Amino acid sequence: NLTLETLEGIAKHETEYDISEVVGFEQSTRASIEAQIANVVDELAYNAHDLDDGLQSGLITPDQLAELEIWQQLCERIGWQGGTLDPITRHHFIRELVGMEVDDVLTETARRLDELNPKSPEDVQKHHQNVVVHSEAISALNRELKDFLFENMYRHFRVVRMQKRAEHFITAIFESYVQEPRLLPPEYQSNLENHNLHRVVADYIAGMTDRSALLEYRRLFDPLMRPLIAG
Repeated sequence: NLTLETLEGIAKHETEYDISEVVGFEQSTRASIEAQIANVVDELAYNAHDLDDGLQSGLITPDQLAELEIWQQLCERIGWQGGTLDPITRHHFIRELVGMEVDDVLTETARRLDELNPKSPEDVQKHHQNVVVHSEAISALNRELKDFLFENMYRHFRVVRMQKRAEHFITAIFESYVQEPRLLPPEYQSNLENHNLHRVVADYIAGMTDRSALLEYRRLFDPLMRPLIAG
């Protein structure tokens, strides 16, 4: 029930580390300007959210961030001289980061649109590069921030441990359903008549929240957990 423009935007979604394979659409054209906006905003939101999470959880500290130029600029913009990073100041940092990134995208996009002077949406898609992008200066700062987050947060031993636990839970649940499909809810069992078993199991697990996946793992493997029996 999605429009072709929306489907094309999804098919051509891309970030620096995620370039989608285009199937069913013209590969020589770029995504629409709306989809390009979504691409940039998606990555912006992830960086800001992950930085906020890292600071709040203590996985990363202001002292570690002090080596980054983007952090130095943020400190200057809000007038922070160091010390304890309380929740209000942390929120101020993230808000300033988002504002700085958005302002840069708006400025660079306006500049590129002025140069291109498109007469139709197709002119934007046929252009040899995206028009909704960060400036080269901010792009360099963002790459530095992403590299920092990768090394100091995503590969932090506490995060790696949680990822390994999650991998174990999901793998065990998946293998149990595949080995015994009757463990699936009736509505998913009925889907097996027309769909691949692995696809049905994957779809069921994909609909779980973290909490429901942990609960399902306990139902399957915890001997002290009473199974749910419909009355």
